Amino acid sequence: MIGIELLTGILLVCIVVAFALGAPVGLALGGIAMGIGYLTWGDALFNVIPTTLESTHFSFILLAIPLYIYMGQLLTRSGIGDAMFNASQMIIGRVRGSLAISVIVVCSMIGAMVGIIGAGIMTSGSIALRPMLERGYDKRLALGVIMAGGGLGILIPPSIPMIMFASSTQNSVGRMFIGALIPALITIILLITYVVISCKLNPKRAPLDPVPEVLPTVKEKFLTARDGLLSLLLIVAVLGSIIMGIATPTESGAIGVVGAIVLAILFKRFKPRMVQKAGMQAALLVSVAMWIIVGASVFSNFHLLMGVQNMVAGFTQDLGLPPIVIIMLFQLIMLLLGFIIDEFIIVLICAPIFTPIAVALGYDPIWFGILMILNIEIAVQTPPYGFALFYLKGIAPPGVTMLDIYKSILPFVLLKLLVLITVMMIPELVTWLPNQLMD
Repeated sequence: MIGIELLTGILLVCIVVAFALGAPVGLALGGIAMGIGYLTWGDALFNVIPTTLESTHFSFILLAIPLYIYMGQLLTRSGIGDAMFNASQMIIGRVRGSLAISVIVVCSMIGAMVGIIGAGIMTSGSIALRPMLERGYDKRLALGVIMAGGGLGILIPPSIPMIMFASSTQNSVGRMFIGALIPALITIILLITYVVISCKLNPKRAPLDPVPEVLPTVKEKFLTARDGLLSLLLIVAVLGSIIMGIATPTESGAIGVVGAIVLAILFKRFKPRMVQKAGMQAALLVSVAMWIIVGASVFSNFHLLMGVQNMVAGFTQDLGLPPIVIIMLFQLIMLLLGFIIDEFIIVLICAPIFTPIAVALGYDPIWFGILMILNIEIAVQTPPYGFALFYLKGIAPPGVTMLDIYKSILPFVLLKLLVLITVMMIPELVTWLPNQLMD
């Protein structure tokens, strides 16, 4: 019988080789687990497959994933990005760096609607990057705010990785959503503060917009404010229905889909072609996500049944470290994983292993879950191998190099790392609001 330590090493080596060869993530993880599991257990391994499928494809919580993804696709095609962008510009006014500030706010909201990092960055970048470059903004500032704002999508509810964490650890999605609000707000404030200060110290980074020759009329301002408010109200309705106990997170996803269709009608973008494209793109993203969930869940369940949780718990106990240092060790492991795999896989592999240990050490599972989300957000955007960097490169103009993107994201990554450390040291930033609203 192979020891759990040797088995873990074999599994990790096989994963690295499979990813290096470009194998599909879900099939690679599931195939590796089944192949090694068959050699280890024999036919008994195949009992894991039906139980894993039942817990993933028939989970009411995971039903929220296709609903939120479809809502995000409808919203990005209904003109909501332009509406929010114009409204925020009108509110902020003609100040230095106003466009970058609008980008952080709007891109974070668009990222939240899409619910995953890659789609959030690409959608945000396609809307905001070119206008910033055309207005003479510093290339690194423009790239950095899009990456930072779009990446916030997994921290601002509704978030697909949060749903996955709650499902894999049997915790409340609603508490996860509410617990993320204060850290998300702190992050947005820090990012905006950095933009304001950096533009004040170096005005060349963000030239003032020229005074328009024709000022908007009162009616045009009213319509701009109305469209922006309607867009914001949909996000409030989705999250508010959960907080007030009117709907479960899955049901709020259905509310969001209906609201997105209504907004598309109001913005006069509702066309069969638009709905078809949104549905096809959502189906593609959902099918990819579900294959990843199944493959990663098979891998995780096999590893758990082999006793990896006891191995990790015994290892941390043998080290004799204070509990907070063990939490930091977990953060470091997830940070390194984020260089080579995406947010879905990190959550599905690490959450079932690390969360019970964190709870046994006396920590709140929701707090640990938000730490994981904050960590993943940083990891996938950290040079040189954070995969989100390559999403931005894919939509950037030809003159933008990877070195430009690396340099652009560094100050924003440091700010997000500061938020992670702050939340780690002050758990009440996560736990206070859910306890007030849901207990």
